[in-house]
Amino acid sequence: MNSMLTIDGLQYSNWSREIFEQMRAGGVSAVHATLVYHENTRETLSRFGDWNRRFEQHSDLIMPVYEAEDIEIARESGRVGIFFGAQNCSPIEDDIDMIEVMRRLGLMIMQLTYNNQSLLAAGCYEAEDSGVSRFGRQAIAEMNRVGMIIDMSHSSERSTLDAIELSTRPVIISHANPASFHPAKRNKSDTVLKAISESGGLLGFSVYPFHLKDGPDCTLESFCNMVADTADLMGIDHIGIGTDLCQGQPQSVLDWMRNGRWSKEMDFGEGNKNNAGWPRPLSWFKDNRDFPAIIEGLRNKGFSEPEVEKIMGRNWLNQLEKGTRAQQ
Repeated sequence: MNSMLTIDGLQYSNWSREIFEQMRAGGVSAVHATLVYHENTRETLSRFGDWNRRFEQHSDLIMPVYEAEDIEIARESGRVGIFFGAQNCSPIEDDIDMIEVMRRLGLMIMQLTYNNQSLLAAGCYEAEDSGVSRFGRQAIAEMNRVGMIIDMSHSSERSTLDAIELSTRPVIISHANPASFHPAKRNKSDTVLKAISESGGLLGFSVYPFHLKDGPDCTLESFCNMVADTADLMGIDHIGIGTDLCQGQPQSVLDWMRNGRWSKEMDFGEGNKNNAGWPRPLSWFKDNRDFPAIIEGLRNKGFSEPEVEKIMGRNWLNQLEKGTRAQQ
């Protein structure tokens, strides 16, 4: 079993006891679990309720993380810490007071948009990049105040750069890769990546095949080469893992991610009409038991043990420590 501090910066799996057992078998210390995609405030409360039941039913395997320190408590007790994020700003609707409410309930991270234009910012699939909105400016200030980390994984270039400039705290990209490695709409330019690192933020590398060169055939060596190149660009303290693992999810969940309630036409996201389903998983990363393979790949690439520890979890822990405490 992997004993290294290991934090995955994004998953949205079909949660079950089997998956929680696989997390523990893979040595996973904590996971940023997507709480919602397009859900409104009331629906978000129900998702918290779902997780409360999971914590009750599987208390020997998982526990909630409300502050960074809870991750160490989870490790010491042999459990996996679960911390929550939203992949859209829909949980706050048009009410800025909901930011503090959601943070107190345990929402530690929120994306300003999911692919489309939101009330706060422009998504990476919009033809016109309008940047951060008037509401978005105030939402960023409020997120800074209450200790909710700003995530720009699905946001456009200008919106991301705007958010970095406006935020007084580090901004992250929890799950994406450099566009120089693979030119997917969701991947990020060197300009954005440099700005993220200069803000004190972090990039979580995705193993979702649509984000990788050669897709499902991307090799571990190629992935680790990308990590090494990005470490040169951003610095070793600003990179981590954000797998975007969606293990065991049905097609209906993929459709919900892409289409929500906003479209009558089928949106294929990073797929297309002829490739509309979940991509075939990587041979070296199928589920949470495969984190040791990434560790070994990074070692083989030449990263030192302290550097591997930073990439696998220490940098994420540092982000949570810096970004989730309320300002005095």
